[in-house]
Amino acid sequence: MRRIDAIGIAFGIFVSGGILYLLLQAVGFDSIQAGIWTQAALVMGLLGWLATYLFRVFTQQMTYNQQLKDYETAVLQKRLEELTPEELAALEAQLQAEEPAEETS
Repeated sequence: MRRIDAIGIAFGIFVSGGILYLLLQAVGFDSIQAGIWTQAALVMGLLGWLATYLFRVFTQQMTYNQQLKDYETAVLQKRLEELTPEELAALEAQLQAEEPAEETS
């Protein structure tokens, strides 16, 4: 996310709080009650965003983690493509030799 995007989102949240406040006043709430309910709505929105953020952190679905996995996969794929047929056959033989050892342990 670019800095201008973050500024735009923050400005949008600020404006939506003002609009909600004015709407609550138009419906019949006095200014104190409208302010309290507006603050409550914004705090609940913040807590909801925080919950989704923490969920992504703990399940490792963050952008950085995904980019790192994609990079590791690309590096391994490139190394595999660069192997000669002899090296590839030796690697396959080594993997097949390790499989029975893993099954018995």
